[in-house]
Amino acid sequence: MSEAVIAQKAKVVDTVTDRFKNAASAVIVDSRGLTVAQDTELRKQLRDADVELHVIKNTILRRAADKAGFEGLDDTFVGPTAVAFSNEDVVAPARIIAKFAETADALEIKGGLIEGKVASLDQITDLSKLPDRDGLLSMLLSVLQAPVRNVAYAVKAVADAKPEDGADAE
Repeated sequence: MSEAVIAQKAKVVDTVTDRFKNAASAVIVDSRGLTVAQDTELRKQLRDADVELHVIKNTILRRAADKAGFEGLDDTFVGPTAVAFSNEDVVAPARIIAKFAETADALEIKGGLIEGKVASLDQITDLSKLPDRDGLLSMLLSVLQAPVRNVAYAVKAVADAKPEDGADAE
């Protein structure tokens, strides 16, 4: 192999290494057997959620994972491999891919990374069942508002009871 080809492959490994290091989560899938229409739809859904899907050679993935310090991913880099990287939303790749896999039998989740740690298929599946970021924030806001709402109801109940007591005094 020429030095130019080796240098180019090294550059690709460095790029994939950076993607692994910067990813909030990454889901590794086998998309062999998807129709063009299914692949296009999956990529559109991922793109809408700011998730990048790349088909990358397994040798490059192995070298990049080793360089990034992620051990235990070599078993997932077998056969045709695509990786969905998300730098912002930890849940988005897992949720979108798992939902899409329900209708597309050819799509198989192999494993991935969650916040810098190697994740198994079960962990990715569990992550996919969580609501998106907006849903989680909504749930948190609801929990935070509950005590304030209860105090407001108590104050209102006291205020409603006061005029009756005041009317009897006059």
